[in-house]
Amino acid sequence: MVITGLARLLADPSRLNGRPYALLAHGASVTSRAEPAHLALTRAGSPPAALLGPEHGYYGIEQDMVAAAGGSDPWTGLPILSLYGDDEGSLRPRPDTFAGLDLLVIDLQDVGSRYYTYAATAVWAAEAAAAAGCQVWVLDRPNPLGGEIIEGNLPEPGYESFVGAFDMPVRHGLTLGEIATYQAVQGGWQEALEVWTLAGWRPSMRWPETHLPWIAPSPNMPTVATALVYPGGCLIEATDLSEGRGTTRPFQLIGAPGIDPPALAERLRRRSLPGVRFLPTYFRPQFQKHAGEVCAGVEIVVVDDAAFEPLRTGVELLAALAELVPEVLRWREKPYEFVTDRPALDLLAGGPALRRALESGEGLNEWIASWAADEAEFRRRRRPALLYPREERP
Repeated sequence: MVITGLARLLADPSRLNGRPYALLAHGASVTSRAEPAHLALTRAGSPPAALLGPEHGYYGIEQDMVAAAGGSDPWTGLPILSLYGDDEGSLRPRPDTFAGLDLLVIDLQDVGSRYYTYAATAVWAAEAAAAAGCQVWVLDRPNPLGGEIIEGNLPEPGYESFVGAFDMPVRHGLTLGEIATYQAVQGGWQEALEVWTLAGWRPSMRWPETHLPWIAPSPNMPTVATALVYPGGCLIEATDLSEGRGTTRPFQLIGAPGIDPPALAERLRRRSLPGVRFLPTYFRPQFQKHAGEVCAGVEIVVVDDAAFEPLRTGVELLAALAELVPEVLRWREKPYEFVTDRPALDLLAGGPALRRALESGEGLNEWIASWAADEAEFRRRRRPALLYPREERP
C-alpha cells in the first residue's frame, strides 16, 4: 500500500507538539481508514488551530463556482475559513490569516490537471503563509493520472487564471508536493517548504495499485474514471453544452438538445483516437446546463487508460461538434471563475489558438502538433522539482 504524507505525519505527530498551525484540507483529506485528517490529527493529540477550505468548501458541499461559507467544524468546533468566496480576492488568505500561527499544513487530493483549482489554492495559501513567516508542510498524495505522461501546451502569457495558475501543460504528471516544490523554487520560498513525500508510490502506478480509498475531492469527481477524462471533458465547461454535471457521469457524458448521437459517434470514430470509444446516448441533467431537458450526445468510454489521450480526445470532440452542429456549439458568455475579459475556452486552453481553430476550421492539427515541443520543454523544466524517480515517456 502507498503511504500518504498524512499517514507519515500521523506516525510522527510529535513534530506538531505545541505548534499552532492551520490545516488546508477537504473531504478527500482522509487516512487509509477513511478518517478525516483534522479528526485524525486531533485524536493524535495535535489538533489544528484553524481549518482552511478550498473551492467547494471544506466538506465538498458546493457545486462549481458557488461561494463556500466559513463557520465552525461541528465535530471539533474549530473555525473554518473559506478560500473560495464571492470574488477573486477571496481566493488568497488575508494577511491576518496566519496571525499567531507558525505553520500551514496542506493536505489536498489533486487530480493531475492544470484546470483543477486545488493546486492554485495550495500554492497561493503557501505563499501567503511563507510571507507571514510560517513554515509550510505539504502532505503529498498520488496523482491519479500517474506521473509519467505529459499532455498539452504551455499557456501563453496573459492567460493566467484560477483554472490556469501555473506554467505547465494540462496533464502535467506532478503530485501536489511536486507542484509546490516547482512553484516554491520559482517564487523563492523553498526554504519555508517541506513536503512529506509518499512512500511506496511509483509514477507509473494506476490508482487501484495504491490501495488507497478514492474519496471524491469535489462533487463532480466521483470516481477515478472521472479524473481520467477530466483533462478533455472540462473543455465543455467553456460551451453551452452539458458536460454531464447533474448526472451520475460528469465529464463522461457530453451533449445538448439538437445533436444526432450516432452521427457524432461516427464522426469521432473516424478520428481513430487511441484507447477510447464513443457511445451514442441520451441523458437528462438534473441541475446546471440543460437541467430537466433531454440531451443528445455521446458517452466517453475509456477502454485502455494507458493509451488514452484525454486532452486530445476533448479537443477532437469539440472539433467534431463544430463540424456537425456549429449552431449548437456556442461559447460560454457568463463570467468564468471571476474572469470576464477573456473567453472561458481561452482560459482553459491557455490561449486563443484552440478557439480560433474551431471557429475557422483551420489550424487545429498544427496546434495539437505544437504540444510536443511544449511537453518536452516542461519535462526539462520540471526535473529539479521531481520527488519520485521517473521513467520518462513521450
